[in-house]
Amino acid sequence: MEAVSDMAAIIQMENIKKRYFEGMENEIQVLNGINLSVDDGEFISIVGESGSGKSTIMNILGILDRPSEGDYYLNGIDVSLESDRELSFIRNREIGFVFQTFNLIGRSTALSNVELPLLYAGISSSKRRQRAKELLGMIGMADRMHHQPNELSGGQKQRVAIARAMANDPAIILADEPTGALDSETGRLIMDIFSDLHKNSGKTIILITHNQTLAEETERIVTLKDGNIVGERKGSGEKAVAG
Repeated sequence: MEAVSDMAAIIQMENIKKRYFEGMENEIQVLNGINLSVDDGEFISIVGESGSGKSTIMNILGILDRPSEGDYYLNGIDVSLESDRELSFIRNREIGFVFQTFNLIGRSTALSNVELPLLYAGISSSKRRQRAKELLGMIGMADRMHHQPNELSGGQKQRVAIARAMANDPAIILADEPTGALDSETGRLIMDIFSDLHKNSGKTIILITHNQTLAEETERIVTLKDGNIVGERKGSGEKAVAG
């Protein structure tokens, strides 16, 4: 892996463009030259309406997809130079994903779901189980570790998903509409967990959302529109107060 020296940002995107159906009559450009820097330990949100490019930028940030043009440095590594196998290794080690739809394995217990990234990382069975139990305890799910997803509420599933995202102690957590399928009270609990991970564990958290109220709780708000960053401003970095 080829590293870039002395980069202060954990994420650096330079003139990122993304096109689909390249060279075809229906070619479409979704990102139009994104420049984005995220510092280590920062909690930011990326907001925008449907079709603004949020999902596309999340896929590139999470190295689930490659840009058509531009440079993306993740923790000092120019990911454009890496093979798919190396990118898979980086993704498993450096990034934890939390999705609106939870993406848990249906016939596996909460404990087994949290163990899965550790299995991919080649961690021994005993250490996997110990780490998974610790994480489930940390997010208040120790008494549900042997339950399968169909035996859990939406909020409990999302807490399991957060524990799974933390399994390999990644530097970055990418959360794509993580409260979108939850009621407001449960969503509040999930946001509190993210805030705690940021403040007490120093995690870099990128929240993809259309919810402006949740975005205000982050340190910086980046607004996307039609594949362009059209604004950046500070958030409060504090829990929203009702009323």
